[in-house]
Amino acid sequence: MAVGEFNSAERFQIDEAIRAAEQTSRFEFSVFVGRSGTDARAFATQLHNSLVAPSRSVLIMLDPASRVLEIVTGGTVRRNITDQEVELTTLQMQSYFSSGDLVGGLRHGIQMLADHARAPETLHAD
Repeated sequence: MAVGEFNSAERFQIDEAIRAAEQTSRFEFSVFVGRSGTDARAFATQLHNSLVAPSRSVLIMLDPASRVLEIVTGGTVRRNITDQEVELTTLQMQSYFSSGDLVGGLRHGIQMLADHARAPETLHAD
């Protein structure tokens, strides 16, 4: 598979995962698959900052050719998700990618990030 080339069924699966994640967490999710250049983190941060609401957004940037994965979270999102949770998600995604399952890795990672970013339930005591 060439970089960034997904068929319509694969794109649908990723879009479906994004919609579910946004409903679960109430944050915006974006996925970029393609070449990142020499400084992948800077490129991912630049992409994240160009989003409509970067503070409430999660960006997953995957460069399959360079085997680079970057996850950028906005300030508001970081109140609900820790760096350790992002790192755990990254490791899980990389295990999918190493077996050649880009779509499965993206879907699983999006779901994990949404679950981690979900606001905790508030229990009210009378």
